[in-house]
Parts: sequence; structure tokens; C-alpha cells
Amino acid sequence: MSANPASATTEEPSGSGFRIPKVPFWAQIVAGLVLGVLLGWLARSQDIDWLYTTLDKVGHIFVQLLKLAVAPLVFFAILVSITNLRKVNNAARLAGRTVLWFMITSLIAVAIGLAIGLITNPGSGTGLTPKDGKAPEHAGSWLDFLTGIIPENVITPFAELNVLQIVFMAAVAGIAALQLGEKAQPILTLSEAVLELLQKALWWVIRLAPIGTIGLIGYAIADYGWDLIGKYATFTADVYIGCALVMFGVYPLLLATVAKVSPLQFFKGAWPAIQLGFVSRSSVGTMPVTQQVTERLGVPKEYASFSVPFGATTKMDGCAAIYPALAAIFIAQIFDVQLGVGDYILIAFVSVIGSAATAGLTGATVMLTLTLSTLGLPLEGVGLLMAIDPILDMMRTATNVAGQALVPVLVSAREKILDHDLYNSASASPVDDAEVQDSEPAKVPVPA
Repeated sequence: MSANPASATTEEPSGSGFRIPKVPFWAQIVAGLVLGVLLGWLARSQDIDWLYTTLDKVGHIFVQLLKLAVAPLVFFAILVSITNLRKVNNAARLAGRTVLWFMITSLIAVAIGLAIGLITNPGSGTGLTPKDGKAPEHAGSWLDFLTGIIPENVITPFAELNVLQIVFMAAVAGIAALQLGEKAQPILTLSEAVLELLQKALWWVIRLAPIGTIGLIGYAIADYGWDLIGKYATFTADVYIGCALVMFGVYPLLLATVAKVSPLQFFKGAWPAIQLGFVSRSSVGTMPVTQQVTERLGVPKEYASFSVPFGATTKMDGCAAIYPALAAIFIAQIFDVQLGVGDYILIAFVSVIGSAATAGLTGATVMLTLTLSTLGLPLEGVGLLMAIDPILDMMRTATNVAGQALVPVLVSAREKILDHDLYNSASASPVDDAEVQDSEPAKVPVPA
């Protein structure tokens, strides 16, 4: 009988054939980062227009491919995740605990952002003035946020990529399906099939992330340059330090004390999603990877299929907590507006309650304008931060994604449904493993 096909892949090729070693996905991402920085510096320092344009187009196409899947992916992911709760014991309790931990971690994150901003005074000594700012075309407000949840029709949210309205429609459809019971089963079966199809297509896009990284990072360096970054040095450092404190300080502390699991093992398992979030700057685009690493960390699939899509659209410790807190202090100092204790409490309130406004897309402009309008700060301050936003958004999104994987682990551990054996063995890149699984033939039992 011939050798087992599963083991044949590990054998060395016969003869003198040369085998090109497979490069891990994380190494491809790192190589893309390095090459992007070098090409961006070259395009700017040597004023190479064609290289500048190429980097722009490559990055733009990658982001567009991600956005292409966002609307249907969010709709079917939320719909299926809500209906999957019927398979979970104590579903209402799990959902409540998930929301509670979303709010707790957001409150901690915004407190860290405020503390760093008050200590470092990021708006002082920048050389920027109110004249450098420009009001955004669209500003967020509480009225717009509340009334904007409900769409006027079912087509516009998908055409205009209004994720919040898509989430609303998906939630309504999911709850209605639960009420209908068996009558809705054909729709649920179709929805699950469409979701798997979308995730498979998105995996193909994710495999292009190293190339997209070259374009996104290269264009950022070529367009903005180090001189502009220097003006925002303190603010940029504050955002990165704040996100690092949350991701590598608060999260490990919660894992060790609340979940009582190894923080290092969490990052081993979650790192593929975190690094993809850093590159893509999209929590929704990263969602399939986040869900996969969360399941590999021992979170039950039925619960992960609810908590991860829900978190990808509402759980934003980077974009909706740390960043608006620091940005509000930065803009207030530029415009010489004094903030009091009440204003800081208001920032915390907006960050915890209004984080759904960020909706998992690249950038946090809506959340920032919501914070500024609530505080009465000039919206022209948004224009001051737009130039530096792509560089900030990478670290913010990485923090978002880490938090979206963290909370399901915390809740599962507290509810004693976490598979500790899976958690302790999680380490592989999901992209690499997905390819192996797809390429492996079905294993047929061999008679003894």
C-alpha cells in the first residue's frame, strides 16, 4: 500500500531537486513593512512620481478589496451570530457579560489615554495653530448617531457602506429568525453558506496583505514624510504608548487575574489577527482571522461566532477610547480651550457608550467628531489630525483587534466554557493553517 498522503507532504523531494522553503505569513507581513518604508522613503527623497503613484494604487486596491466584502460580511456575520446563540446555554448571560467587559476595558483604555494626555501635553510646542485646521465635511453628533441607526431603505446602507445601519438590520433579521424558529431554517442555512463563501473570498484578499502592506506603508511615508510626523511626535508617541499599555499591560493583567490563563499564550494565538489589523486598519476586514484565532484559543465556536462579529463593529479600545481622549486634549491645547473634570468624565462617557459609531472601518473620524461636538470643541481640530491619521490608525486597529479576541476569552474562562487544552496549544498562523487544511486530502482509515 502506498504511503499515507498526509505524511507525504513532509518527505524531502527525491534526487537533487531544490525545494523553496515556505515563508511564514507573519514574516511576509514584516518584510512588506520594511520594504514599504524603504520604497516610501525612496519615492519621497528622490521625488519619483511613478513609484509614489504605484504605492498609492497598490494600497488603495487592497483597501478597496477589503471594503468590497465589508457590507455583506457584516450583515450575514451578525445575523448568523445572533441565531447561533440559540445553541449556547445561558445565551443572554453570555451576551450581557460580553457587553459588560466591552465597557470595562473601554473605560480602562480611556482612563489611560486621559492620563497620558494630561502628563505629556501633546498639543504644546507643535507649532500648529487653529488656522492649520479644517472642519470635516461630515460631523458626528448624538442626534445623528441615534437617528442614523435606522436606515431609510435597505439598499442605501449597503451602497454607502453605513456599517451601523447594516448592523441594525442584521440584528433585527437575526432576532426575527429566532422568533420564527423552524420556519426560518432555510434562510439561516442560506445565510451560513453565504457567510462561508464571503469568508473564503476574504481569505484570498488577506493573502495579499504583504503586498497591500508595501503600498499602504510606502504611500504613508512618501506622502507625509518624517517632517510632518515630527510636528506630531508627542501625540503620535502618546497614541502608540497608550495602545501598547492597554495591549501589553492591561490585557495581560486581565488574562492573568480574571481568566487565570497565560498572557503569553494569548498573544501567541492572537498575534496573526493583531498583525493583520495593524496592516489593514480594518477590524471588520480582519474579522475572519480574529474569529479563527479566538476559536483556536479555546472559545466555543457558537459563542465566538457571536462575540467576535459583535466586537468587530462595537469594541474599539484604540479608535474609540485612547485616541479620542488624547485627540480632545491635543485639540483643546491647540485652540487654547481649558478642559475641566466634567469634560474628562464626558470624554469617558462618550468613549464607552458611543464606540459603536466607529463601526470597524478604517479611521475614527466619526468617533472623534462625536467627542468634539459633545465637548463643544472646534471641529476644525479634526483637520489637524487627518494628515497623521493613517499612521495612528495602524496601532489603534491592532489594539481594537486584540481587545476583540480578549473579551471572549475572559468571558469563556469566567463561565468555565474555555477549552484550556486548545488555549495552551494555540500558536500557528491561521492563514498558513487554512491553506494546509484546504490542500490536504481527506484522511481515509487504513485497515490494520
